[in-house]
Amino acid sequence: MHKESFASDKTLRETFSSLQNALPDRGVTLSMVLELLGKKSFLILATFLTLPFLAPVSIPGASTVFGAIILLIGMSLVFNRSPWLPERFMIHIFPTDKLRICISQSLIWIQRLEKISHRRMSFLCHGPLVGRVIGLSMVVASLLLMAPLAFIPFSNTLPALSILLLSIGVLQQDGIFVAVGHLFLGVASAYFTIIAFVGANAFNMAVDMVLK
Repeated sequence: MHKESFASDKTLRETFSSLQNALPDRGVTLSMVLELLGKKSFLILATFLTLPFLAPVSIPGASTVFGAIILLIGMSLVFNRSPWLPERFMIHIFPTDKLRICISQSLIWIQRLEKISHRRMSFLCHGPLVGRVIGLSMVVASLLLMAPLAFIPFSNTLPALSILLLSIGVLQQDGIFVAVGHLFLGVASAYFTIIAFVGANAFNMAVDMVLK
């Protein structure tokens, strides 16, 4: 395991490419990922945790564990304090091969987003109130990500995109990305509302049929 931090002077794409090559073959824990990413790592970690939901690769337990970690990162922004991450999440082992595939397939997203991202409208990226709003959006998006609806198309992708855009926006000081991240959260919330409405109607119809 390399002790080098990859997050200091590299782009996100270079960071994740280096991380992909450094992952141990025997399995990966989030504590290993944090060690490689370095101290400026929590928003980069949030970005990393969205990657499995942008690639068609299933990693058992990812939505629950990764969503919970993003939830805690979002709460740290809301309360303006360093994130606290439970030890049991940090030592949970994920298969290296699947994580490498996720990173490989998601790097094209990262590369395209980095090409169009630059410092602009930075007032949307920092400040106590703005940080709390961004953190709250990440909390809501992480809760949607944790919902047991992975079998429904886009149920993981939409909240993951919101988190990805918010994280990259803050890291790059790109207010446009932050604004679009909030917009994707609105789209995800509306999508989940429709799912809940359709599900409730289907349930009521099934109950009516049983009772007749």
